[in-house]
Amino acid sequence: MGFASVDGYLLGDPISKEDAVAEFLATRSSDPAAAPFYRALEAVGARAADEALIALRLVLAKREPSDAGVKRIRALAAVAKAAAGRDRAALAKLLKRDAAVLADLDTSDPPSIAGAARSAYARELAQEA
Repeated sequence: MGFASVDGYLLGDPISKEDAVAEFLATRSSDPAAAPFYRALEAVGARAADEALIALRLVLAKREPSDAGVKRIRALAAVAKAAAGRDRAALAKLLKRDAAVLADLDTSDPPSIAGAARSAYARELAQEA
């Protein structure tokens, strides 16, 4: 099961939300915990909140789709996107707003923040055995 479109979309790569949703629906997991998310995506498609994509992504990584987990992934993705786009104002706002869930992210070297956020994102979504 691939997540390239979904992860790319969330991290700010030039991938449409429609393509990300289509990937999820085309490569479904048999995990019963994912079923309600698939039904929701079928019903609303790209109008689904990014948080729904993140929660499904967590479920598929065999992780609890908790509010804290969704907030962390959302923050990491937003930081990666803002840093890669060199949007300093957005980055500063995100780092301040989401300081609690980003406390472990090394922000001391501004040019490497995008990579650090992408790495943390990947670690958070690494499938548990």
